[in-house]
Amino acid sequence: MTAVSTGGLVLLAMLLLPLVGSVLVAPMRSAPAAAKATGLVFALGELVLAALAWSGYHPGGGRLQLTLSTPWIPAFGTRFALGVDGIALVMIALTSVLVPIVMGSSWAERLPEGRTPAGFYSLLLALESLLVGVFAATDVFLFYLFFEVMLVPMYFLIGRFGGPRRQYAAVKFFLYSLLGGLVMLASVIGLFVVSADRLGRGTFDWAALARIAASIPQGTQIWLFLGFFVALAIKAPLVPLHTWLPDAGAEAPIGAGVLLVGVMDKVGIYGFLRYCLPLFPSASRVLAPLVLVLAVVGVLYGALLAVGQSDMKRFVSYTSVAHFGFIALGVFAFSTQAQAGAVLYMVNHGISTGMLFIVVGMLMARGGSRLINDYGGVSKLAPVLAGMMLLAGLSSLALPGTNSFVSEFMVLIGSYPRASVYTILATTGMILAALYVLWFYQRLMQGPVRGAALEGPGTATAPEAAARRRRARFPDLSVREVVVLAPLVALILLLGLYPQPVLNVITPSVGATLTEVGLSDPVVGQGGS
Repeated sequence: MTAVSTGGLVLLAMLLLPLVGSVLVAPMRSAPAAAKATGLVFALGELVLAALAWSGYHPGGGRLQLTLSTPWIPAFGTRFALGVDGIALVMIALTSVLVPIVMGSSWAERLPEGRTPAGFYSLLLALESLLVGVFAATDVFLFYLFFEVMLVPMYFLIGRFGGPRRQYAAVKFFLYSLLGGLVMLASVIGLFVVSADRLGRGTFDWAALARIAASIPQGTQIWLFLGFFVALAIKAPLVPLHTWLPDAGAEAPIGAGVLLVGVMDKVGIYGFLRYCLPLFPSASRVLAPLVLVLAVVGVLYGALLAVGQSDMKRFVSYTSVAHFGFIALGVFAFSTQAQAGAVLYMVNHGISTGMLFIVVGMLMARGGSRLINDYGGVSKLAPVLAGMMLLAGLSSLALPGTNSFVSEFMVLIGSYPRASVYTILATTGMILAALYVLWFYQRLMQGPVRGAALEGPGTATAPEAAARRRRARFPDLSVREVVVLAPLVALILLLGLYPQPVLNVITPSVGATLTEVGLSDPVVGQGGS
């Protein structure tokens, strides 16, 4: 039996539109301008559909909305089923916002020899389609399928369009993710077997599995939880399963890096909220202390490693490891406020880190180097670029008035009643974040103009002529670059001052998730360890 709502058709269109665009753009190898323009048109069309989906979603409505469900492989109990809650909707919206920005920022990017914009933009659109599928799937097997297949376009984006060690980074990324996916597959099959025992027939339907979750024995839940957890923790990435990210983030082209760190990594945290907590509630409560330990270690470890980086892209990657620790803390602290803050943090991290990655790419395009020591005093040559990097950095360290502050504050306040010790330890990460972000900005942007990326021939003997040459070869942001960054600037300030519209969408869904785990919000003032 097929069940389709009007909103479900919008979700289906969001799944198919980028895929169609990918197919159309791929053959345009000899027409790079047409390939870029066509790709951007499809990405903007996807953004319009995301706005329609947002307007059609009712925060006070059902658990899953904008649904579509039709038989797929009846013998295996699988359906092609789509739908969103508030958590999935904001992640789809984030994806739809970032992809056209990524395309605009990559417009003048120099690709490796033999690579064309057609291939690059085609892969970006294919990845966007699969990310929508991951967030919208309401059949566990369909989620698993999208979870695995989305590795393919990212593998080629890194392996074909990345930096000098792109092949190593791409293979490492793929093997880590594939191994985690195989472990998850065992749990997916285990869920099917358990559902057959409880319902008389096997099913992968998320809603049906959530209804029987509480009746599954705790020992069975723990094993099934661990299968999902390994795959999702690799994707998240949580320490010590994070080691693929610095290499992948450093070698990926800037556009792919934005989507990797800004959206794709969020699939892990999203999976915790959508699958681990509702489907294995008893196991989630038992194993929460383990996850909280990993989260706090990630906050501190990522911050300390970021301080020691000499590569700008690796620096951004390690800051993300620290941020994901905060997000995981919020998820497993089991309060509505902490979980709502964690989901909002996912959105804000995608915006602030995406902007930081893009500004780093603009800096690299001018200086030809990604090493921090090759730059200094950039603000004297490119003050607008320096201002954009400062705003992105301040957002990353959660300065009050920027978007990340609201989400980080909600995570810490909401986590304290049930996880006070972990919260206090994680709070030190805020201090470290201020240190590593300001250190990063100071070395790149302040002081005298210096560094191999800025110095030209003859600078030592003709200072005035050298200054003119520096300004000529290191220009400030162009109109196109300012237009690309403007939406991110607006979102950083808007969500910093007025995040309520997004929280109105998120909060009912995380409240329902907490109920599915079998917990209520902790009493205010009640500490825990």
